[in-house]
Amino acid sequence: MEPMSESPSVSEVPDPSDRPILAFFDVDNTLMRGTSLFQLGREAWKQHVIGVRDVALFAWHQRRFIKVGENDEHLKTARERALGLVGGLTEIQVLGLADSIWEERIKPRLYPETVDLTQEHLAKGHEVWLVSATPWEIGDLIARRLGLTGALGTRAVVVDGVYTGELIGHVLHNERKAEAVRELAADAGADLADSWAYSDSRNDIPLLELVGHPVVVNPDVILARHAHEHGWPVLRLSPPSIREAQRRVRREARAVKKSVKRNTRRA
Repeated sequence: MEPMSESPSVSEVPDPSDRPILAFFDVDNTLMRGTSLFQLGREAWKQHVIGVRDVALFAWHQRRFIKVGENDEHLKTARERALGLVGGLTEIQVLGLADSIWEERIKPRLYPETVDLTQEHLAKGHEVWLVSATPWEIGDLIARRLGLTGALGTRAVVVDGVYTGELIGHVLHNERKAEAVRELAADAGADLADSWAYSDSRNDIPLLELVGHPVVVNPDVILARHAHEHGWPVLRLSPPSIREAQRRVRREARAVKKSVKRNTRRA
């Protein structure tokens, strides 16, 4: 990325928007190190909800994810583990399990630099949404704790307050993630040309191509090449790179007029 001045001149600052502006952040390896689903699995094992074999599969998925990134086979395995985890549990049990992993398992693994970027967008009046293939309950937990707008995630079927072990639709991944974002933007009346998206994975190229301001974070090899070919900014989690990313938001992101109000929802 090209060097930027600390303080843009008045003429460089975009006019405030009359419409909502959205910023989307992937969760695993973008907002936090590793997979959030693995942390849920560890806690479930600790609370004797799942067995040793289950947590071993979660651990395998975690190691592979950190080493080589996402692929469809890993996601299929993770989905099966997640469905096996929640099947037969009540909503109260699952939400309690999600809340219990925050302090020791999620919070210490958050990248402070990426969290700071979410706050830069909030300061501009933007809605900040987490969007991930991880179970919605985890995304919603992180969004609530960080004061973000909400979360999009993979949803499981609940009947009479009990999880059935089946999905609502499909895993929120690849093109389906982009579709969910497009629907949310339409519902909000937001212009995707003014919106932002952050991700580390090649699987989020459809999402990144959807917005006017794509930013890749510690990208895998394929995404790094794609970003280079398309001139997308690449964010490394180092102090100089983060400062540059923050200046980019301050300089290029349109603020939202204070008169613009919307009742946001947890999707």
